[in-house]
Amino acid sequence: MSKTFRGSYGVTVTPFTDDGKSIDEAALKRFLDWQLEAGSPGVIILGTTGEFLTVTDEERTRYVEATVNHVAGRMDVLVGTMNASTANAVRYTREAEALGADGLMIVPPYYYTPTDDEIFEYYRAISESTSLPIMLYNNPVTTNVDMSAALVARMTKAFDNVRYIKEASLDAARVFDIVELTEGVMNVFAGERPVECFLLGAVGYVNPYANYLPEASTRLWDALAEGEIDEAKEIQKRIAAFDRIIAEGHPTYGHQCYSKALAAARGYPVGDVRPPLTTFAALGEEGLERRARIMAILGEIDAYVRECAARRAQHA
Repeated sequence: MSKTFRGSYGVTVTPFTDDGKSIDEAALKRFLDWQLEAGSPGVIILGTTGEFLTVTDEERTRYVEATVNHVAGRMDVLVGTMNASTANAVRYTREAEALGADGLMIVPPYYYTPTDDEIFEYYRAISESTSLPIMLYNNPVTTNVDMSAALVARMTKAFDNVRYIKEASLDAARVFDIVELTEGVMNVFAGERPVECFLLGAVGYVNPYANYLPEASTRLWDALAEGEIDEAKEIQKRIAAFDRIIAEGHPTYGHQCYSKALAAARGYPVGDVRPPLTTFAALGEEGLERRARIMAILGEIDAYVRECAARRAQHA
């Protein structure tokens, strides 16, 4: 494994055409350029926010290829290659490596509520099929299983290319447990509460906010790495303010449609979500009102990040 992943990685939306029937490659390229301009170290495609369950195999191939080719080594590209079927997960993994991906992010098999041994064998098959670094993704809300620190340590010891995990169990203390049980070998990426996770040993952050706030989401982790903890705390606090607006009365994982609506409002239209997710258009006036409130907060965050940058420049 030649890559080392660090910093804030956006788990990105999949841009669709206005009718939702195809991936919009022109919109994808504009969107990726925005991420590059923001200084993002990498993107993770075909994750939860990327609606991987609604993308066909043919679309997946074209999407991974188009992303890798456009980025052309200027930032990392990780691909979600998870599936309820181990054989399909292995197939997607091999394809991602062949197409030039830098790494993978993979949840355990969903729907079946697998045992620890079943999860272990699933990751064994994937690990043996690729030389790419694998980021485990612990998300009990969507997979119905919570990978314990002990299971993570078991897989870290057994599989040489399992060296990263996005820890999204909502238990920040889990970060410390994973670092301790793996003797620091496992690199933990926060899925929630990045400031707290950093202080407990996390080395990066995987988040949906880069879809519409790439500069600030990138800066949040950079600030932590530079010891500017108060700056990072302030960005996190302001992100939490609009997170609450999205969560109020909206279905679980409402982030998908809001991520796309907010990206469009920022000048990067990427279509709407595919069924069965609730579209932003279906939210009507309520969605427009919430988006307006969020956009005001995004403007405040951007201004805060610029002010901090100006202060650093003055003291340089």
